Amino acid sequence: MPREMGAHQYHQPLHPHSHKPSSSKNPGCFLSKAVCAWLACGFLSLALLHLLCCSPAGNQRPAFSPLLSYINNTYSFVSSVPGAGGAKSCNYSEGQWVWAPGHARRYNGSQCDVKESHDCIRNGRPDTGYLDWRWQPAGGPSSCPLPAFDAGAFLSAVRGKHVAFIGDSMARNQAQSLVCLLSAAFPSRLLRRDEEKKHTFWRYAFPARDVTVSFYWTPFLVRATGKAEDESVPYSHVHLDQPGDRWAADAGTIDVAVLAAGHWLLNGAIYYSGGEVVGAHNAPAGLNYTGVGYARPLRMVYRKAVERLSSSESDGRPRTLVLATFSPAHFDGSPIDSPTACTRMEPYREGEKEVAWICKEVRDIVYDEAEAARARGASATRVEVLDVTKLATMRPDGHPGVYMNRDPFKHGVPDKIYSDCLHFCLPGPVDTFNEILLQILRKRR
Repeated sequence: MPREMGAHQYHQPLHPHSHKPSSSKNPGCFLSKAVCAWLACGFLSLALLHLLCCSPAGNQRPAFSPLLSYINNTYSFVSSVPGAGGAKSCNYSEGQWVWAPGHARRYNGSQCDVKESHDCIRNGRPDTGYLDWRWQPAGGPSSCPLPAFDAGAFLSAVRGKHVAFIGDSMARNQAQSLVCLLSAAFPSRLLRRDEEKKHTFWRYAFPARDVTVSFYWTPFLVRATGKAEDESVPYSHVHLDQPGDRWAADAGTIDVAVLAAGHWLLNGAIYYSGGEVVGAHNAPAGLNYTGVGYARPLRMVYRKAVERLSSSESDGRPRTLVLATFSPAHFDGSPIDSPTACTRMEPYREGEKEVAWICKEVRDIVYDEAEAARARGASATRVEVLDVTKLATMRPDGHPGVYMNRDPFKHGVPDKIYSDCLHFCLPGPVDTFNEILLQILRKRR
């Protein structure tokens, strides 16, 4: 976009010693400026027409794709920015799911290395209607559009940057969704991965825009040992005053960080500060630790993560921190090993399902910490909230359920089989998280 002229910038007159107004005639040109402009437009149109009609068929799309991409990106951006065309700022957190056949059928999960338990189509899920819905923010498409994910627009918005997802398995779910959405349109390559536990850390590169996307498994955002590293251990030991080791070491390279936590804090842990136990949540009474609940530790871990990422701005590079809200599970009273858990096949309608009070409370904590971070005033750090709580609450149909397992009913219906009613199928509703993330990142371009 051309830079606007400053208030004190102006053109010097052609004849600095003359005080007469300059003539509108241009003695160096036989034609008026208007005629010259029309001729230039005409020649440009003829050139484009020649390219369209006379170029080999295979060369037409590559030749026009940069122009078409620019027009599409500009239209999407102008139509979705707050205040465009006199519209009010969009509130993506409120709305409803509307029928849109094929909207989420954008990639093949088996081709972009998603976690196998989230690849519902590969695992034999017979119904695919969960892919035919889109999120319509409150206000309707005319006043608050949410464009379908545009990989080119996303990579342009983060050109030359490192995008990092830090948090629990829902952070990973969204990170894998993003890599798949981008890889469906642009070449990618795996740069690094923890081969021993490949779902705990990985990094992809998108050379077309010099973008990298990473995921750091840090379910408490801060350093945690025990169950957080090994499921066979009964408790997690969480150090509230120490950011997660791996992502903290890379903090200086991160330009955009998406932070997502909550589920593990609700489940409980033993908490430390300064090497001393400060309390616990959901720990056995026999341990005799002071109960601290989940709200205070949740505030502390978000604050510590934001503090660490903000302290890396000494290099002067601007950073964007996106705090994601809680995405709830849909077991709805069913045991985790029930073959009938989360078997609903359509989203909830408006008014059919209320957001649970605990989800609201966790969401409010995220908003509070985002506001507190802005008040602390790190000038180069922008803090935003990605509020997905309601839209996720309304999608009980989008989980793998028993199709976290390959062909679960191949030998009949088992009495017990594990179901995943927390994460979303890939592709699936979690792709909408990244549609909103794109609008957040483009908002202040």
